[in-house]
Amino acid sequence: MNYNIPKERMIVGFLLILFLIINGCMQDDKGYSNLNLVQFDSLRIITSADKYLKLEPIPLTNFNCDRSLGTVNDFYSEGDYWWPDSTNIDAPYVRRDGMTNPENFKAHRKAMRDMSVQVAALTAAFKITNDKKYANHAVKHLQTWFINRETRMNPNMNYAQAIKGICAGRGVGLIDGIHLVEPARAVTVLENNNGISKADSEEIKKWYSQFLVWVTTHEYGIDERERENNHGTCWVMQVAEYARLTNNNDLTNYCIERYKTVLLPNQLGEDGSFPMELKRTKPYGYSLFHIDIYSIVCQILSTPDNNLWAFELADGRGIKKGIEFIYPFIKDKSTWPYAHDVMYWDQWPVRHPSLIFAGEAFHNAEYITLWKSLEAEPSADEGMRNFPIRQPILWMN
Repeated sequence: MNYNIPKERMIVGFLLILFLIINGCMQDDKGYSNLNLVQFDSLRIITSADKYLKLEPIPLTNFNCDRSLGTVNDFYSEGDYWWPDSTNIDAPYVRRDGMTNPENFKAHRKAMRDMSVQVAALTAAFKITNDKKYANHAVKHLQTWFINRETRMNPNMNYAQAIKGICAGRGVGLIDGIHLVEPARAVTVLENNNGISKADSEEIKKWYSQFLVWVTTHEYGIDERERENNHGTCWVMQVAEYARLTNNNDLTNYCIERYKTVLLPNQLGEDGSFPMELKRTKPYGYSLFHIDIYSIVCQILSTPDNNLWAFELADGRGIKKGIEFIYPFIKDKSTWPYAHDVMYWDQWPVRHPSLIFAGEAFHNAEYITLWKSLEAEPSADEGMRNFPIRQPILWMN
């Protein structure tokens, strides 16, 4: 039987098998299985990257919504849980918590997310193979979104999560920017592997520096920072990663202190849960999302001298307790003792970054084994919207 397998794919497959045989799994004195991401995830990464090589960048300027008060280069989105008033079509929208309105404008969100997904996959493939074709295509996306004056996104989110009849934009709209986090990490990986020119990396960093100013000084950014639920944590995650990219040590230190003195004391319950998320109409999904964001914050900000994975409050609360709380319910969702999510209950769990990052940080083979057993990412738009990290290989040595 002739399967007509491309020669290049056969070579990649052979090399992966050889790599697995030679390297295997390394064991430490605690019996911990050290995950080799190249060994485990190469086929998925390269298959995705090969597909994305055929796709041209799609900037947000390709899409327009008459309800936006911004320019063609301004990101625009509409609040998820806001719907037309059934008694008056011309009245301001009304809120239905947890119920996503499918008619709201989301083209800019999708374009940003697609850019993020493709840049991350292409950069991961470049990191594995050192093949410049992947780096060159990733850079093409980055140029389109952050450098080219005609197509780039303006470095603000003044018009994110608008509500018809109520506001042109909101502070909570900054959460749409979580998909700018992995491209920021990709820039560093490209730099470290000679995959991007100095001129391009400097221009992209300039964009992120300008965006940081908006995030940290505009009333919408400040409003998002002060939110007590996952929004406040997403602010810290974004600022931490953009500060890392742009070498803004003051903001890096600010994020470390905010994690220790604001996020942990005000968000994490004594049992490791997030009480504010458990009150929502999608408590399972929001709990998973929030612990993922916590883990990304710890992954970004931790250093040998200031390890947030090991940090605990005086009463023992820390990310370790948060992971220990959610792990059994990722392993067996049927044991979840709280209300089921009103939408997208079947989207979760997937390969949550909290599992693999915590598995590495705590040398816990069970977390990594569970991560490996799950689907790589959500299948529906709503799931992908709350899943900002798709390529752990960009975030780990």
